[in-house]
Amino acid sequence: MRGNFFLGNHSFEMREIKSRALLANEVLVKVAYCGICGTDVHIYHGDKGSAEVHPPVVLGHEFSGTVEEVGTAVIGVKPGDRVTVDPNIYCGKCHYCRTGKKQLCRELQAIGVTMNGGFADCCYVPEAQCHLLSPGVSLLSGAMTEPLACCLHGIDIAGIRAGNSVCVIGGGPIGLMMVQLARLSGATTVILSEPVALRRKIGLEVGADHAVDPFAGPVADQIEQLTGRRGTDVVIECVGNTSATAQAFEAADFGATVLLFSVPKPGTYHSLSLEDVFNKELKIVGSRINPDTHSRAVALINSGRVSLDRLVTHTYPLEKLEEAIIKQTENDSIKVVVKPQG
Repeated sequence: MRGNFFLGNHSFEMREIKSRALLANEVLVKVAYCGICGTDVHIYHGDKGSAEVHPPVVLGHEFSGTVEEVGTAVIGVKPGDRVTVDPNIYCGKCHYCRTGKKQLCRELQAIGVTMNGGFADCCYVPEAQCHLLSPGVSLLSGAMTEPLACCLHGIDIAGIRAGNSVCVIGGGPIGLMMVQLARLSGATTVILSEPVALRRKIGLEVGADHAVDPFAGPVADQIEQLTGRRGTDVVIECVGNTSATAQAFEAADFGATVLLFSVPKPGTYHSLSLEDVFNKELKIVGSRINPDTHSRAVALINSGRVSLDRLVTHTYPLEKLEEAIIKQTENDSIKVVVKPQG
């Protein structure tokens, strides 16, 4: 059983993972696909993920696969079942876990971050983290359940109401999921702001009413030309740089909610007009991981209400993980996945 271990300092190494007996509540999952996340890119460049990374470790927290073997106490899944994995494991004891804010858990453990994850042939996973996929659902879509679950948490926080207008900043995989979820939440107008033509095209195909190029002129001007208003009711920023943050506030109408969803590089700051916050009565919110939304994401995928396979533009073998991470940062990609089994 092979794993591609992150050693720190932009370095990976293929190693054998020694097989061991399963714990009573464990499941051995044969990995079908594992997505490259922005968090993996951050970790590759030396930043922390959702929790502290201690190399050597097998990264990869967005994955699906087939159950190979189960522990003696496992009753929810069986060998042959197709599953997606929720990587986040909360302590259940801290102040945040006990007050309904487990996403802020200070003792968070995460498969593929603090313990070996999906950039491997197989992965040991607690049964509680496994969610069944319907027979007709592709394992490729299943591998994108975790980012979809994170998006659902953000959508909950954004508070989109039926009839709202929404602007999504950034047409990467997260932005294109947000476009679809905004539509499902009842938004009557969804505008995608994205400079790459391919991503604008896919955005329109998966549910955006309009797709604008922020380099073609101020986003507020383009929104006004399309809707008659200089902004939208909700703005969702999905890029993670200060230019996108500035664009999000520009696209916010009076009384809007601005969701800063992306994971920024540590130490990133944005200068904010407090006068605009006051005069526009803006609500500014953040969103962290996926508390209690993974099962809802699975339900959406199982129902066919979201389109995920078409977001995948590149697939790499396990041995070329570093190339896959670099490709995820390039404009000709949307979603990059690793396929360990060849």
